[in-house]
Amino acid sequence: MPTTDSPEALVLDLVEWVALAPRPYGEAIEAWRTSCPRLTVWEDAADQGLVRRIKSDTGENLLAATEQGLLLLKAKRGDWPER
Repeated sequence: MPTTDSPEALVLDLVEWVALAPRPYGEAIEAWRTSCPRLTVWEDAADQGLVRRIKSDTGENLLAATEQGLLLLKAKRGDWPER
């Protein structure tokens, strides 16, 4: 879950969270929803192409990091995924 509070850092936290393991879409929405219109972590990550919805083998909607999201994690958090 989030470890920092700046919007850019929170976007990275979201990308990292789904990069470690794709998450069920409902779980991701529940964990990352906000009622604050100025805190658009979910929308920012999607708009920047850092996360995407995929289907599991069983047909479940999952949220996963994109290749662009993984590259950003490596660039910003050089120790990822060894953290």
